[in-house]
Amino acid sequence: MRVLSSLSPRSPWTLKTTTSLSLRLIPLALLTLDLSGCKHKAAAPKPPPQTVGIYTVHPHPLKTSTSLPGRVEAFEQAQVRPQVGGVILKRTFEQGTDVKAGQLLYVINPAPFKASYDQAKAQLLHAEAAALSIRAQLDRYRPLAAAHAVSKQDYDNTLSSARQAEADIAQAKANVDSAAVNLDWTQVRSPIDGRIGRMLVTPGTLVTAGQTTAIATVTRMDPIYVDVNLATSDMLRLRREFASGKLEKVSGNAAAVELTLEDGSHYDKAGQLRLTEVTVDPATGTMIVRAEFPNPDRLLMPGMYVHAEVAEGVDPKAITIPQPALQRDSKGDPFVYALDGDNKVTMRFVQLDRALDGDWVVMGGLNDGDRIIVEGLQKAHPGAVVKPIEKSADDKAKEGKPADAQPAHAG
Repeated sequence: MRVLSSLSPRSPWTLKTTTSLSLRLIPLALLTLDLSGCKHKAAAPKPPPQTVGIYTVHPHPLKTSTSLPGRVEAFEQAQVRPQVGGVILKRTFEQGTDVKAGQLLYVINPAPFKASYDQAKAQLLHAEAAALSIRAQLDRYRPLAAAHAVSKQDYDNTLSSARQAEADIAQAKANVDSAAVNLDWTQVRSPIDGRIGRMLVTPGTLVTAGQTTAIATVTRMDPIYVDVNLATSDMLRLRREFASGKLEKVSGNAAAVELTLEDGSHYDKAGQLRLTEVTVDPATGTMIVRAEFPNPDRLLMPGMYVHAEVAEGVDPKAITIPQPALQRDSKGDPFVYALDGDNKVTMRFVQLDRALDGDWVVMGGLNDGDRIIVEGLQKAHPGAVVKPIEKSADDKAKEGKPADAQPAHAG
């Protein structure tokens, strides 16, 4: 009976207690599994730092200049027009050659003007002959009038006739001079030294005095002008640099100017600023600046498009950065991503001067040895640690020279 009682089923209370204990142990087991999973995730390796290309800032001498588009203008240009009318008999110049002031270019038929000149001379002789007779009569009447041998009225009439005869002579002389001028104008001459263009009229053409169409154009090309439009802000800066002595000067107090031609070649002769227009164009905010260049080979021709560079001197400690490195925030302020000694990305605001030869000239915000990101900017953000690779001037990675070996500077 004792054996049977020991094998009897557990009481309901015992089963309830056991079941309750088992249910309490289940959440504990699940919590243990969850903690094990967390420990497994935390033990996963961190991703490697992103690789970026950097450029190390170093001050260096920089020759600065202002490049301005411009047009070549003639130093002097004369449009030759006839001063008298007539038929052109001949042309005496070679097209496209240099001519001198006073050189004969065209001959207009002089026959009618020679006849007018001869007629004017004959009238002068007639007036002089008439005056001779009146002068003789006046000389005879003068002592007689003093002795009251002739009436005062006769003497006054003779005196008046003598003076009128002198006026006739003066008029005749003026007519002779006018006829001589017209006769001389039948020989059309160059008014200036320069190079003459193509022939605009041929022999046999009838021309008129004061016509609007030129019969030849003579252009003086040495020296020659280049006119550029300069913004007023640039003009103010150039004037400050000129006053401080920073602006490079040539003869006198003129600033030096260099030219780049349409094909990209450099003009080998330096020019100088000669004139600044006294007014500003209100529509564009620019003013005309004129430079003068020697042009002995006639390489520069009026109407050519060129780029004029005003030399501003050399900055011995200029800081430049590649243009791809520059970014702007939501306000438009420029900044770059720089690295500190631990290769951590920092945001560095900079002050810009201008763009020059593919770089930005920086006035402030960077120091010697600072490292800035130029490639992989999309991978960088402030606070991130990156793996820098130094970039050379041609924007290629330097083999075997990681940026980590560079001296560390705080950002």
